[in-house]
Amino acid sequence: MSWTSRTEGSALAGATSGARRSSSWWAGIDAARGLALIGLMWAQILPDGDDRTQVPTWPYLLLSGNAAALFALLAGVGLALSSGGRFPHTGRWLAADRVGVAVRAVLIAVVGLGIGALMPEDAPADNILIYYGAFLVLAIPFLHLSATALFVCAAVCWIVGPLLVQVMMDVLPAYSSSNPTFADVVDEPAGTISRLLLTGTYPALRYMTYLLVGLGLGRVHLRDTRIQVRLLGVGAGLVICAHTISCFVLYAFGGYDRLLRTGGMSEGQVGEVLVWRPESLPTDTAGWLVSTAPHTHPVLAIAADLGVAVLVLGLFLLVSKEFGAWLLPLSAMGAMTLTLYTAHLVALSSEVHYDLPHAWFIIHLGTAAWFAVGWQRALGQGPLERVLSTSVKATRRTVLHRLCRLHRK
Repeated sequence: MSWTSRTEGSALAGATSGARRSSSWWAGIDAARGLALIGLMWAQILPDGDDRTQVPTWPYLLLSGNAAALFALLAGVGLALSSGGRFPHTGRWLAADRVGVAVRAVLIAVVGLGIGALMPEDAPADNILIYYGAFLVLAIPFLHLSATALFVCAAVCWIVGPLLVQVMMDVLPAYSSSNPTFADVVDEPAGTISRLLLTGTYPALRYMTYLLVGLGLGRVHLRDTRIQVRLLGVGAGLVICAHTISCFVLYAFGGYDRLLRTGGMSEGQVGEVLVWRPESLPTDTAGWLVSTAPHTHPVLAIAADLGVAVLVLGLFLLVSKEFGAWLLPLSAMGAMTLTLYTAHLVALSSEVHYDLPHAWFIIHLGTAAWFAVGWQRALGQGPLERVLSTSVKATRRTVLHRLCRLHRK
């Protein structure tokens, strides 16, 4: 996900690489981001399951975890396109890119921490913004790498991230808030950092797999139809392989029985962890790493969510060529996700949606689409996106100016 509009991304990429971006191509990326926003809204408003039968709903099964993974993947694509695209920046341009990303991370984190202060103690949703700021900071050292190097780094994060949490979970500092605030950063710095990087709902070290893959995809020729078709195939293959391997290991090769014997949990408790989002994945055995439970981020769950994200990106890039105009509500929402998601969280903090979740979801979705289309047609960039892009551009210009002066000396 990129908390910037298509206009800013196009301007940055075009100014630095000379490439002319087609509106339909950008509409596809924005539309995918808009779909991710809808997925988050859906997952955060609608119930996960039926209170009577305790059966998960199909939106929960389809969207829980996938929307956030798509956001992170698109964040990587946006970072790649704004830092040179297929030809990564070097020298002064790279330095300016890195400082610009740091400024963007701080501003988004500030918004996220501010929203955290508005949330009640039993928060109705986990705020991804503060995590997103951590994603951006961790991405800074990778901005100069090629697509191949980025895919290799993503593979390392895919394996190391879950293993690191599995080993360190019992020794990591505790935390008290699911939505960190400015006070938490001051009072519980270690616990806050631990949550943001390893143990939270969107842990940065494990989400780096999605972001680095997105960075790598942004370094290839995404406008090529053959590449887009390959994205569909790769994405579908990842989803099928991840879920198939998980099922085989758990149920055909005795993995489920080992979880029962090792973990000291009842069959119902093991089943609950495998289906619902637990507070944290058990660490008693490495067998849990083959689970595909949402928001637990073991190895196969990351692969499955990544597959969905890659498939959606490829699909929207293909569809946008012929039906870009039909994607306007989605692409307009995707072009101002920071504004819309911030408003969505502020609305959720009032907790008025619990009694009529379906009605409130329709209100959130309809209002977001109406506002996004109207604002984009009248004024272009969303309000928060404009503040963000203005700050980043000013920072980049200042860095480039100072480095040019130093070079002349």
